[in-house]
Amino acid sequence: MRFSPKLAAYLLPLLFATSVFAQDGTTDETGDDVIVVTGKGLEDSPATPAYSSVTLERDLIVTSGSGRIEDVLSSVAGFQQFRRADSRSSNPSAQGVTLRALGGNATSRALVLLDGVPMADPFFGYIPLSAITPERLDSIRVTRGGGAGPFGSGALAGTIELNSADADTLGPVSGSVLVNDRGETEASGSIAQNLGAGFAVVSGRWDRGQGFFTTPDNQRVPATARAAFDSWSFGVRGVAPVSDDIELQARALVFNDERTLRFDGADSSSEGADASIRLVGRGDWQFDAVAYLQARNFSNVVISSTRFVRVLDQRNTPSTGLGGKLEVRPPVGADHVLRVGVDYRRSSGELQEEAYSAFTGNLRERRRAGGRNSDFGIFIEDDWSIGDLVLTGGIRADRTVIENGFFRAEDASNALVSETIAPDRADWSFSYRAGASYQAGDAVRLRAAAYRGLRLPTLNELYRPFVVFPVVTQANAALENEQLEGFEAGVDFIPADGVEFNITAFDNRVENAIANVTLTPTLRQRQNLPAIDARGIEAGASVTRGQISFNGTLAYTDATVDGSGASIALDGNRPPQTPEFAASATVAWKPANGWLLSTTLRHVGAQFESDQETDLLPAATTLNAFAQIPITGKFSLVLRGENLFDETIVTRNSNGALDLGVPRTIWGGVRFGF
Repeated sequence: MRFSPKLAAYLLPLLFATSVFAQDGTTDETGDDVIVVTGKGLEDSPATPAYSSVTLERDLIVTSGSGRIEDVLSSVAGFQQFRRADSRSSNPSAQGVTLRALGGNATSRALVLLDGVPMADPFFGYIPLSAITPERLDSIRVTRGGGAGPFGSGALAGTIELNSADADTLGPVSGSVLVNDRGETEASGSIAQNLGAGFAVVSGRWDRGQGFFTTPDNQRVPATARAAFDSWSFGVRGVAPVSDDIELQARALVFNDERTLRFDGADSSSEGADASIRLVGRGDWQFDAVAYLQARNFSNVVISSTRFVRVLDQRNTPSTGLGGKLEVRPPVGADHVLRVGVDYRRSSGELQEEAYSAFTGNLRERRRAGGRNSDFGIFIEDDWSIGDLVLTGGIRADRTVIENGFFRAEDASNALVSETIAPDRADWSFSYRAGASYQAGDAVRLRAAAYRGLRLPTLNELYRPFVVFPVVTQANAALENEQLEGFEAGVDFIPADGVEFNITAFDNRVENAIANVTLTPTLRQRQNLPAIDARGIEAGASVTRGQISFNGTLAYTDATVDGSGASIALDGNRPPQTPEFAASATVAWKPANGWLLSTTLRHVGAQFESDQETDLLPAATTLNAFAQIPITGKFSLVLRGENLFDETIVTRNSNGALDLGVPRTIWGGVRFGF
């Protein structure tokens, strides 16, 4: 790790947590109960069902065909990555996630939290998917629609909450080792221990392999390379009681991810060291206080697609994120849950890159770009229970600051080629959400909600231009905040235990949507579109009958660009990277003797690569499978299959130059302790 000296400081919160593990966790002389810690945040509010949300439990999380978190999340209606490629064969900086088909963007429009802490990269805004391993998780909750609560300024399209598993769930020792038919390997393991009244978990994962050819056979050249990958992550987490009703949670995560894309020498790397500390109080005055620090870096070498030599070395992009929140729930009566709080996030970073001549190999330019963004938010929200009716409403005010922005380019002799010094700017923005949930009998729940969300442009969008030859994409230091307004209505139908159906209709509009707008065939610029409108239907079904279970989702979205002025030519176009239809269905069989068999059929509709509705990415239907077969004791044989139909998955189409997704892949190995 290039910033490993900082790691020791990041681990200090964990050392503090372990110092309180020594508290006695047994029943005291007065007969009081043992203190029990959960490792989670405060209990869900009664208004949670008012919003369109879905929870994925651990059995589903750890049994995907690929073992990747993005594969698990793809079973949620409306979830979408910027590109169809997974976190082994895509550029890390393109790993943006969103919900409800709000338009392709490499920056995440959904807020991703791990144990209450934002995970987005401070410079690019992407999610380090390879560092989020499913085996460490207990549950995932996805809530669609703009958020106004803690860190709500990042929840433009919704919130994805990842909750880590505790020691009892993981067991004292657990792990797995698998290999696939290309000789690639995946190894993971954890050690978890209850200590006094708390617990500690140490976990790690390592994935490596030669990868597959993302380039079609008829487009390969001698310089074509497989999508090789080598990634690892290591996490330490501790939870301990501070008093009868207050618990301390501390977590550290370090990761490194190396990939090669399309050509020999086109290597990228992303790395990070994150740490957080959290205090959760469950007394009369409940509270949730979080502080976190991120140190990230990214590098990328661009190879010419015509001469196959290095033309750009994005050698260093150090960035730092820090922030925290304080949420308080005062006792205001049994019928109300009042949430009041503040949060803060700051992102800073700087790109350092060199451009080279494709003909001579000589240095042409040195470029630097970066800045600092920050957001200070104040929020208040109340849930009011009136019998079978729950009303909820909240408002949020954000003070956003964009400052110290610059771009500077010098030639090989250090002479200034171009320079941009962006003016500092600040503004107040207001957002809200309100909803209602009504239990209309034992089997039917009606719900409706409206909301307004916010997202700041990232440092990458503001200041970093890039080239995918021959197309140049310019940055835009004048980008404004994205704002979403929307409403939805839905029905949850639970006719029997283990049977649930839901359907939601929504209408969302993202004003000032940031997109790469085509100016000429070889020039694009990041611009604020007037708006992107997305209307659609999301549906889900979950049925468990004895040993058999079924989980299915589908999403239909009619998304269009609302263009005017400079973007009038885009008016009515479908946003790039946005499918009209997506569906997923998983059938699992889990007999009592420890066997588990499941298959997942998934379909993603056609998408356009370009804002001009050109370069089609055809629809793709894939079948994944998972099998866990007990061998002896806690050992099990694991078999996994990805894309068993060997469907051709087009992940990128640049004027006919294609990138492909994962081909049919078979995995086999052993698990212990699951």
